[in-house]
Amino acid sequence: MTLNKLVIFYLFFSIIHVNLFAKEKKNIDVAKTIIEHVSDSHDWDIVGNIKLSLPIFLWNDGLEVFLSSQFYYGKVARGKYGYYKMFQEKIYQTDSIGHLYMNSKGIPKNDKPWDFSITKNVVSLWISFLLLCLIFSKMAQKYENNQIKWNLGILLEFLILFIRNEIVVPNIGKKKYKIYFPFLLTVFFFILINNLIGIIPGFPNVTGNISITLVLAAITFIIALIQANKSYWKHTFWMPNVPIGIKLLLAPIELVSILIRPLTLCIRLFANISSGHIVILSFICLIFIFKSFFIASFSIIFGFFIYLLEIMVAFLQSFIFTTLSSLLIGISVKNYENYE
Repeated sequence: MTLNKLVIFYLFFSIIHVNLFAKEKKNIDVAKTIIEHVSDSHDWDIVGNIKLSLPIFLWNDGLEVFLSSQFYYGKVARGKYGYYKMFQEKIYQTDSIGHLYMNSKGIPKNDKPWDFSITKNVVSLWISFLLLCLIFSKMAQKYENNQIKWNLGILLEFLILFIRNEIVVPNIGKKKYKIYFPFLLTVFFFILINNLIGIIPGFPNVTGNISITLVLAAITFIIALIQANKSYWKHTFWMPNVPIGIKLLLAPIELVSILIRPLTLCIRLFANISSGHIVILSFICLIFIFKSFFIASFSIIFGFFIYLLEIMVAFLQSFIFTTLSSLLIGISVKNYENYE
């Protein structure tokens, strides 16, 4: 993408977000506005007053199915088995009037049905899945005599070889890397495409959702634990050539460090992706706080540089997550007896 196209794309991004914020009150609550725009929701706020209603699936003594539009403007949704009201993107059981009984912290005490609704993050995940299938299917079709005749395919091939030669093989080893390579490639491209989709105007911030990053980190953690060999457990909890007193001291520390690894993996991706979106939205909010042409120019210019940084971060965080995942798996499958 040329710089001119990127500038036009960013201006389009800014105009859309200005339209989104224009719906808010004159004195906007910046923190609340930003959180609402980076969080998941039961509808897809595309631009201005245009919303895409998504299906709601609830279980409350039976399956309830209706569209999220029934909750618009604070309305009470009527189902087959009861009445429901949405408060801060959570659905509660209520009466026909919609009473919510708050506790001292301002959180409703009403019962909540099981919520299996399709949110905008779920829709975005489907879109990224379909895009990956289409891209790599076309890439496979473009090979002729073991050479690819497609510009995007050449870039993808370079990325695949780079991940294999510079990340997976050094961390896991030539003998065992093929077992885990498909998983690590999937993780890399899944994170990358969702990072890039997240910076498109109107699209949700999937990898900025801690539930998504937690699942990715948990899968890596489970693979590392299941595939760990005896040598790994022995050198982790009962290190050879170490006094017994030191072993007893280090064993619980090692256990804590093992449990912390997936959390750090999860939080690193979540925090880095979310922070960029929050900074850009903060610059846009300055326009409505100060209502000044100078501040508007400042916000758009500096927001543009953050936007460029976000593109770089989208690739960088994909590499970091994949590198750390391969490192965790590599640590658990290496034979430490060879290093004694």
